[in-house]
Amino acid sequence: MKIRTAALGLIAALALTACGGDADPAETAAPDVDETTAAETSAEETSAEETTGEETAAPTESYSIGVATIVSHPALDAVQEGFKEAFAEAGYAEGEGVTFDIQNAQGDQATLTNIANTFASSDHDLFLAIATPTAQSLATVIQDRPIVFAAVTDPVAAGLVASWDAPDANLTGVSDLNPMRAQLELIQEAMPDVATVGIVYSSGEVNSEVQVAEAEKAAEELGLEIRSATVTNSSEVQQAADSLDVDAYLIPTDNTVVSAAEAVIQVAEQKQAPVFASDEATMERGAAAGLSVNYLQQGRDAAAVALQLLEGAEASSIPVETQTEFDLFVNVEGAKAQGLELPEGIVSRATTQF
Repeated sequence: MKIRTAALGLIAALALTACGGDADPAETAAPDVDETTAAETSAEETSAEETTGEETAAPTESYSIGVATIVSHPALDAVQEGFKEAFAEAGYAEGEGVTFDIQNAQGDQATLTNIANTFASSDHDLFLAIATPTAQSLATVIQDRPIVFAAVTDPVAAGLVASWDAPDANLTGVSDLNPMRAQLELIQEAMPDVATVGIVYSSGEVNSEVQVAEAEKAAEELGLEIRSATVTNSSEVQQAADSLDVDAYLIPTDNTVVSAAEAVIQVAEQKQAPVFASDEATMERGAAAGLSVNYLQQGRDAAAVALQLLEGAEASSIPVETQTEFDLFVNVEGAKAQGLELPEGIVSRATTQF
């Protein structure tokens, strides 16, 4: 496949290294234009010429991309948004050089399987799989075209790739592996007397099993106890959270639980046991604090990988990307509602306060 020349110059600006941070890719500044002699359209043409080295032409190829997600919640929605934004910046606005077939399983595995089978029989050029269960479903039935995944915690443990550096498969992408030890250290900083931390997670998400195992290992080293409860769907989240007698809760990047985060927060307010979270949107929805990757950037990074694949690169040779820098988010009022006055040291260094 070929990417039109105007888009090639932007791939490098979108792509991050395999251990990239969460900063937005560099943007090309618009040139100075004498407003008395040039119209806005002329300025846009000049900017495009300076960016690509030639005049912007209509796309010579039109691509069809199947996009699937396990469920809708703000973090996963941000991945999709970032993916489409990056394609538009590369000259592929939706309906103008690229079309997106977006499917949402609404948390139902049977629906996700049907989506994967439908995609397998489609003529899409490439697929975006958002979240671990989605990537697993698509990988099972699609081997003849590239799959890019995003918001996948541990692609090796999920059986998606042979290794982080050499996927050896028709898929690769971007991981949102969360720093569980750092999350627990944040909880200890906010609550010096904390002894027990509760984690509700889905028994059907290997990404959550990986995070709980990491949390248990780190907790032992930090002198904490992890108490966990599993669920099979979002309707069970509130009861599971209520079953745990703990000092604080930690919500991992578990799609089932994140989609029902308000249920955990409600229990936390009743028990006065603060909630710490692993994605920005859950903190905005009321969790006290937490560290998070930038999910909009996850989508943009995934788009950079997709552009390489559409250009002709092999997924098997593109390492899985990770983010090594995490943003600190705090919700001061949410914390107070859960019985916690966040220390000034945490609040002052937060990336964002809600």
